[in-house]
Amino acid sequence: MLKGISPLLSPELLKILAEMGHGDEIVLGDSNYPGVTNSRRLLRADGLSITALLGAIAPLFPFETCFPPLVMMDAVKGDKLDPAVEADYLRVIHKSDAKVPAPVRIDKFSFYERSCNAHAVLMTGETRPYGNLILKKGVIA
Repeated sequence: MLKGISPLLSPELLKILAEMGHGDEIVLGDSNYPGVTNSRRLLRADGLSITALLGAIAPLFPFETCFPPLVMMDAVKGDKLDPAVEADYLRVIHKSDAKVPAPVRIDKFSFYERSCNAHAVLMTGETRPYGNLILKKGVIA
């Protein structure tokens, strides 16, 4: 245990977050996300929601400011997004005093491709559809 660090952050996840450089991305995948197929490095946080993990990550994470720092998957034809998912993510991130805009939405297959190029994929226990989220790391001024 470390003082000031959430116990939700595993040593492996802390290491990955610290290793990431400017512009690197980490995918927070929901419980249905094909993380094994679409990742270079796979971490697991089974049973934890993305909202809970964001509450632990956001205070430590410098979000990108020159490019969109958040990316989410858009719904496929015939599906609908639950706006509460995005709202919950932004609420938690803004609690950490991070000033980030609403996520950019990209189609499912573009999201998968981007995931394959991400620094890491963190599989979570998030059960809400289209809960997947990409965080882009910025710099510490």
